[in-house]
Amino acid sequence: MDEKIKFEMEFPIHASPQLLFQYISTPSGLSEWFADNVNSRGENFTFIWDDSEEKAKLLSKKSGERIKFRWLTDEEEGASYFFEIRIQVDEITKDVSIIVTDFADDEDEVEEAKMLWDNQISDLKQVLGSA
Repeated sequence: MDEKIKFEMEFPIHASPQLLFQYISTPSGLSEWFADNVNSRGENFTFIWDDSEEKAKLLSKKSGERIKFRWLTDEEEGASYFFEIRIQVDEITKDVSIIVTDFADDEDEVEEAKMLWDNQISDLKQVLGSA
């Protein structure tokens, strides 16, 4: 199994950390921007898009701060990959950003994954009315 490539992206966003956290940590919030539908049972989340379904395990969550998931396909392979959405507040300016950490299979896929996150975060900004 080849090593995946880790990447991080930062998106400035105009919303309170508390509100943002609702959108990144709850099935109803995630289904507004991340997937068409999201269901959860305990720490198991199911993300549904048009014709596909992906399951992920909630690894950790810290209220108002961050959430971390691992796709079950990675879990089954014994891989320690994850994707994390973190809310960062600048101590001085109080500007809020979302930091996304994710993994891609290779360099080409990194670009594709970044474009996907770009699109998803712009959907989130529209939902928040801060686009």
